[in-house]
Amino acid sequence: MIWLLLTAAAFGAGVINAIAGGGSLLTFPALLLTGMGSVAANATNTLAVWPGTVSSVWAYRKIIAEERTRAVALALPSALGGLLGSWVLLHTSEKSFDAIVPWLVLFACALVAFQPQIGRFVQGHRATEEVQVPPALWIAQLLVSFYGGYFGAGMGIVMLAFMGVLLPSSLQHANGLKLICSGIINAVAALYFLFMGTASLPHAALMAVASIAGGWAGAHLAQRLPARAMRIVVVTYGVVLALLLMRRA
Repeated sequence: MIWLLLTAAAFGAGVINAIAGGGSLLTFPALLLTGMGSVAANATNTLAVWPGTVSSVWAYRKIIAEERTRAVALALPSALGGLLGSWVLLHTSEKSFDAIVPWLVLFACALVAFQPQIGRFVQGHRATEEVQVPPALWIAQLLVSFYGGYFGAGMGIVMLAFMGVLLPSSLQHANGLKLICSGIINAVAALYFLFMGTASLPHAALMAVASIAGGWAGAHLAQRLPARAMRIVVVTYGVVLALLLMRRA
């Protein structure tokens, strides 16, 4: 029964991560039910959901190709932040960081919900050329990537919010960038956890297959949603995620 639960949770996480982010809220608790400690469950979760992100990136490859220059510019803070966050996870307790996660997610939801209005107030920070990445976004990406390597639930929502506000691209293009950056963050963290022997390979392998299927399905669904509908999906899910994280904290 537990293996069926892990499969369903991983598929659902793949779908959610492709559309909004926060799929770890499904897979992390499912792994805890196996009797794993929280650090091992978190490391296994990162390894398990990463392939789902890769399948979503492939489904978004045409949109990502149009944002190639920005993707390259954001690769460094994504990799560096992911590595630092995963290192801190294995050296500190999750308790204090978990306490601020719900507020971080709610802040991200507010950014997404009011993105058009907020955008008018941040013109000085937004890119004015197609290939430009604002310094504010580079720094924000480093911080979000640190969180992604540390725990990651809601990482995609925060990332999408910053990209939606600080870049003059469509929300679909921002989502494509979010997916490629999430893939880099999770890849770096997963490799580190594997090197340290923290993740459970049998559990991760089963969940990886399901997350690939979910990520592919979610990416195709996301590309068919208009910007307004996509914002509603992200905000609604984010608020629910924040409330559940508050109960868990």
